[in-house]
Amino acid sequence: MLQLADNKELKHYPVLAGEVLETLVPGNGPLRVIDGTVGYGGHSSLILRRNADAVLLGIDRDGEALKEAEANLSFAGARFHLAKGSFGDLADHAAGIGWLSADAILLDLGVSSPQLDCPGRGFSIRSEGPLDMRMDSSSGRTASEILNTFDERDLEYIFSSYGEVRGAQRLAMEIVARRKVRLWSSTAEFAEFCNSVLGRQRRPGLQAATLCFQALRIAVNDELAQLEKGLAAALEILSPGGRMAVISFHSLEDRIVKHFFRQKALDCVCPPEFIECRCEKRSELRIITKKAIVASDEEIARNRRSGPAKLRVAEKTKREEQER
Repeated sequence: MLQLADNKELKHYPVLAGEVLETLVPGNGPLRVIDGTVGYGGHSSLILRRNADAVLLGIDRDGEALKEAEANLSFAGARFHLAKGSFGDLADHAAGIGWLSADAILLDLGVSSPQLDCPGRGFSIRSEGPLDMRMDSSSGRTASEILNTFDERDLEYIFSSYGEVRGAQRLAMEIVARRKVRLWSSTAEFAEFCNSVLGRQRRPGLQAATLCFQALRIAVNDELAQLEKGLAAALEILSPGGRMAVISFHSLEDRIVKHFFRQKALDCVCPPEFIECRCEKRSELRIITKKAIVASDEEIARNRRSGPAKLRVAEKTKREEQER
């Protein structure tokens, strides 16, 4: 539990909290911040407490999380706004409150601990519940609908591409065969089925069900496409000199973030045989974290779910840097 300077406490400790504050948020001065994945308001609460002049827009698909965030951020009075939706549309949400730009943008990807710990949401391999997995439980296709309607080829693609599952073809075939007898509806049953069909995966001690649930969740919420859209929107709305920070929890997300930062940091993309630059591309980002920041042993001991987290931060180049 995080103890704050004014004796307030956070029941849910946000991942890499100190590192986010250090790299993203100045201690004082006017600041427009967008938390594209506000969740229960963990990071946002710390940002608003650290900088008394900051104003924050928090976005999330999860309506229940937004209710909790509103209560947790109430200490800030009028210094925060909340919007229901995807961070892929963060520019639209910002325009909705009259913001044309922002000084700092945070994306904390993946599933929050409260979502994982609620069996009715269907995210956890350890709890019995419906195969749902929607970030926005009021709309969209559920995991059970995907398992019960997608053909073998599409299911194989989901598990091989989004979960990097060994044996994805065999798993897809078995899923289709099983649904002819009984439709998929239970998280516990599907987790047991995945482990039975696939056994252990490459990493020691990793259950196959973990990767299969990850793959299904990504497919249900279109997470990778939303991430690419969100990164582009964040760069567009970020003020020159402003920073964006992204916390990812698996290699697929981290690759997308790392590639986006590297591409936007390049000054020229001409082929090496060109003596002079003809592309006229100029860098739009300066990478702050040369290597991803990871959780300390102390944080992992306190919160094992922080183990796979990787934080990458980049700063939007100023106009004079782009024009030189």
